[in-house]
Amino acid sequence: MEKMNHKSKSIHDILPIDLIHIILLRVPIRHVARLKCVSKLWCSLISDPDFAELHFRHSPAATKIFLKNGGFSKRISYSHIVRRLKYHGFGLSYSRNLHGFGYDASQDDYLFVVAYRDYERQEDYLECLSLRTNSWINLDAVLPSPLDWFDHNSRGLFLNGAIHWVPFCLEDYRDAILIFDLKEKTFSRISAPEQLLIGECPFPCLALLGDCLSLYCDNYGSHTTQIWVMKEYKVHSSWTLCQIPCKAFQPLCLSSNGDIIGKCHAFSDKRGYLIYNVRGDLLKHFKNLYCPIREADAVYTESLLSLPSNIKDKDKKRKRKKICM
Repeated sequence: MEKMNHKSKSIHDILPIDLIHIILLRVPIRHVARLKCVSKLWCSLISDPDFAELHFRHSPAATKIFLKNGGFSKRISYSHIVRRLKYHGFGLSYSRNLHGFGYDASQDDYLFVVAYRDYERQEDYLECLSLRTNSWINLDAVLPSPLDWFDHNSRGLFLNGAIHWVPFCLEDYRDAILIFDLKEKTFSRISAPEQLLIGECPFPCLALLGDCLSLYCDNYGSHTTQIWVMKEYKVHSSWTLCQIPCKAFQPLCLSSNGDIIGKCHAFSDKRGYLIYNVRGDLLKHFKNLYCPIREADAVYTESLLSLPSNIKDKDKKRKRKKICM
């Protein structure tokens, strides 16, 4: 028999690069990094910033929860606010202010927005920190008045390029939700569902469920938690009600099956982390998981995206190099 030299084929000989690209976009993030080792071509493909952006767009809605303190930190300067408010360290009043964190796609920048009142001058301020430049920007947008309507709900919810807040004590469903557009740097409002019983659900909060804006609150009359989900953003008629038979239930996110994952604190009728379906049936109850009252759980989507580079830090590094040369 005549011996034949068989040359082993690589995956690139079998599949076109465009098809490989499409497949990699659907690979879970925890496996993508390891696939860089397959070949130089794959490493170059996965390391491309455009690939990271496309992969993030193909990712499902956030279903992961960070239960402990920690994670990314970045040193930023609050000195001008500290001097103006005469606080020792960065500590804006818990009430009488708004704050929120979000992403401005038009500038590829992450922004921290804060509104606060100087009681000595009787003036309100709206400022924003750019992570790209590590600098504060004074904004001229008209602030909601009074700011103390947002007591205890000062932390905003980011969705669709904007930060959202709802007053802690809701008196009217009309124009109840405040929105700050990070690109336009302007405020607007949308209404809560008119079926919301203000008297029985006085202390609403916002959540993000399956990329949908959601408003939830305890119903004192029925001892349940009402969750209103806006199926279509800014479409008032799309508000949909889901009743959870549990007091003080805090929805965190949706599971891959569309079930509601949330938690209840020690003072509620149930304690720990729970999973309900949209009909209000309890599917799982994790009683042994620690459920802190004051600490916030971070719901996130894994991605290859990196935070924008700090321009000022780059300039400092360049100056240091010149000095050393």
